[in-house]
Amino acid sequence: MTRLEALVALNLTGDIGSIRLHKLLRYFKEPQDVFSAPQQQLMQVAGIGENIAARISAFKEEALDEEFALARKLNLRIITQDDAEYPENLRNIPDPPPVLYLKGRLTAEDNLALAIVGSRRASLYGLSSAEHFAGELAGLGFSIVSGMARGIDTAAHRGALKAGGRTIAVIGSGFNHIYPRENQGLAEKIAEGGAVVSEFPVNAKPLKQNFPRRNRVISGLSLGVLVVEAARNSGALITADFALEQGREVFALPGKIDVSTSLGTNTLIKQGAKLVCAIEDILEELKTPLKEKVLRQKQEAAPEIKRDLVDNEESLLYNLIPKQAVSLDDIIERSNLGIPRISALLLKLKFKKLIQELPGRNFIRA
Repeated sequence: MTRLEALVALNLTGDIGSIRLHKLLRYFKEPQDVFSAPQQQLMQVAGIGENIAARISAFKEEALDEEFALARKLNLRIITQDDAEYPENLRNIPDPPPVLYLKGRLTAEDNLALAIVGSRRASLYGLSSAEHFAGELAGLGFSIVSGMARGIDTAAHRGALKAGGRTIAVIGSGFNHIYPRENQGLAEKIAEGGAVVSEFPVNAKPLKQNFPRRNRVISGLSLGVLVVEAARNSGALITADFALEQGREVFALPGKIDVSTSLGTNTLIKQGAKLVCAIEDILEELKTPLKEKVLRQKQEAAPEIKRDLVDNEESLLYNLIPKQAVSLDDIIERSNLGIPRISALLLKLKFKKLIQELPGRNFIRA
């Protein structure tokens, strides 16, 4: 049994994370030696009780052969902290996964990564915001990390892909049980130019208890976490908690106070998370020189926009419509123009293809 095989075998036995593995290696030196030790000796290692020791002693190498065969069939690679490809950001958290199953490639570029997470039951505002921020950040060279769940996670991955950037999906199951099923095609697209990652054996099902473990990997891969929408007990808040424990930055998008998926993000802001209204808010907190690049790009783009806005009122209204969806009521509230004038100006902006109307009388920059 090689060192890699022994680490995969320990991962297959279950309940052996990085902390227990560290204790085993401190006692036995090499992971191969763990499987040649008698059960009573295994139980002498702190944290290895009778149940885990019994599972290690009863482990059959046939299970290991099957695991590697399944990995080959699914075109997966298995890496450990012994490998140079193991992500540096993840290596530096308190409990990095001993084993990672990988489809696609992890590169040094992924050290510049930001996680975008949020509600599965996201609003149009949340979905468009996640896609917008993911696209802008990916365009600057950030790898966008998320959990490939429905809602905000999916929008973040799609935003990065549309921008031609890298994105990393961390799943809470084995590759034989991609969850949710409708994202199997998305997983393939992500793997083409980025990576899909799991710490779970190939046949592991998407059990509820897997997802908090998955969330620590999402934050661990990233320099910071942007929470777009989250209810009071959302899993996205667990990711934010892990981020704080790991010394990462936490960002949150503010939301309406009467919307349930804003409760989590607004609470994060009250607790000290960085309020995000624009990409510069993220870049400033991460202290990256990319902020100057963004400002320069926006200044260069400004004259092209103004050529189309010959009317001062048109320009005023256009500036009130961000790249995230905004409702007609919000536009009326923010401007000093009457409703008939606003309606006429919105129509002009639509004809010029500068804005787009979405369902529910919402508007967004085209």
